[in-house]
Amino acid sequence: MRLRTANRSGIVMRRRVLPSGDILVTLLTPQGKLKAIARGGVRGPLASRLNLFHHVGVQVYQTPNNDLATVKQAVLEGALPTLAEPGRHAFAHLMAEFADALFQEGEFSEQAFELFAGALRGVAHQPDPEWVALVMSYKLLGLAGIMPQTARCTRCGVPDPAHPDPLGGQMLCAACASLPAYPPQALDFLQNAVRRSVRASMEEPVPPAQRPPLWRALERFVTVQVGGVHSWRQLVPSEVEAQELLPGTR
Repeated sequence: MRLRTANRSGIVMRRRVLPSGDILVTLLTPQGKLKAIARGGVRGPLASRLNLFHHVGVQVYQTPNNDLATVKQAVLEGALPTLAEPGRHAFAHLMAEFADALFQEGEFSEQAFELFAGALRGVAHQPDPEWVALVMSYKLLGLAGIMPQTARCTRCGVPDPAHPDPLGGQMLCAACASLPAYPPQALDFLQNAVRRSVRASMEEPVPPAQRPPLWRALERFVTVQVGGVHSWRQLVPSEVEAQELLPGTR
């Protein structure tokens, strides 16, 4: 039986140790998402290299009748140790889980890899990792081609909606809405998050008090369109907390 061997360079976006001691990893590479298993990984030299968020070069082999590749070798190509800090790790974990949900195996997207790598670097080094994660989440969503509708009310089609949609994470007009309108800076971000460059968004951050509704909208939209992303449970405030943080709603 012929083995298919390949060399890949990618970032570990998911890592799980199995009861057998094997390590199951998911990497995002310029050639697409790759799932592989490191046999006896926790007892071998691969354990420290296949850590979450590590950029590694791997050699994998796969038999024609096996969907899961096996890691034969792994070389550490880069690491971001500051991602272990409590204020950064949660956002890095969110970015990894989000990208894993958005991009499927077999999809070739060097742009997705570069955007994800840039997101991790930003979370690791920028003084406001939350804003980096929010900006890059919307950019990843835009790259996947499933951005929320912002030009018209998702219920009645009236142009220029400004209110959150509590069900699907879209936008509603005043007549259809039950929640207060987005503050001006948050609304501007939602309307321009995809076409505006990352640098431009980073230079004009939305104040922290206006961010919870943006996270909530993103969570709801992704849950409906893609599926649940569990990391949001620790980062997205409850509806009551979000309302309390909005100016003029206390």
